[in-house]
Amino acid sequence: MISRRRFVATAAAPLAAAPAMPTRTLGKTGAVVSCLAFGGGSRFLMYKNEDEAARVLHRAMDLGITYFDNAFGYGNGASEERYGRILKPYRQKLFLVTKTGDRTYDGAMRSVEGSLKRMQLDQLDLVHAHSLTGADDLAALESGALKALYKLREQKVTRFIGVSSHTDPLTLKTALERHDFNVTQMALNVARVGQAGVREGTFENTALPVANAKKMGVIAMKIFAQDRLQGRYSVEELVHYSMSLPVTAVVIGMPKPEHLEANAAAVKAFRPLDSAERDRLFERFATQKASIDRFFADHRDC
Repeated sequence: MISRRRFVATAAAPLAAAPAMPTRTLGKTGAVVSCLAFGGGSRFLMYKNEDEAARVLHRAMDLGITYFDNAFGYGNGASEERYGRILKPYRQKLFLVTKTGDRTYDGAMRSVEGSLKRMQLDQLDLVHAHSLTGADDLAALESGALKALYKLREQKVTRFIGVSSHTDPLTLKTALERHDFNVTQMALNVARVGQAGVREGTFENTALPVANAKKMGVIAMKIFAQDRLQGRYSVEELVHYSMSLPVTAVVIGMPKPEHLEANAAAVKAFRPLDSAERDRLFERFATQKASIDRFFADHRDC
């Protein structure tokens, strides 16, 4: 039986503080951001009620998320408009990101100008060239939009510039080698690596080392392979796999409040996976590799 004195002392003791959201430095930019980034893409647009969308963004901030990702291609600016309406009062505490899919100089300039208006910003923290595909796409980027991104950074319309890719590690590698990006975003998950020992031509072994050598900020995306890995793996396993790589943050689309809570808990509980644990994850994935590779062969982020 607990004595009254002991009960009172226990009741009066402060509750243990909830674990803080871990942060990492975004490469040589020096910006410190949350290791969990909020994805503003199709998953965020699944909140059809604007009040619910506002509640999930406020909850994300309460949980310690500071990195908020977006793109014009997410609902043709609809997601950016949501960010503008909801996040404007908190702008100084947040790292706000968008992307342009336009490959021409004038088009990229117009795209970013529109993003600033929709997000109600004077300056963006980061603008990516969105979803780089093959060599022809890189050539188009180099002939137009890349010059616009350099100009926007020079004029301080955006603090940093980057490039993302979902499907072509070799082309992303070439882009990172050739050009002066601050940040890159790429698909880094068990599905994109494949089974143990079969890792040639992946983002992890092709583009990621270049980004690391140049001390770029790296954002891991598609860590659930568009939900195709869930069920076979736990949220914590998938989050911890991607976070164990030399990356700054994992960006996740979270279409339900419970997803936000689960992902935040997994990030807060992070511990690096050792090589044996990673190999066991690869072995469990082997039977899914072919179907997931087919899906991502022409995947578009929109």
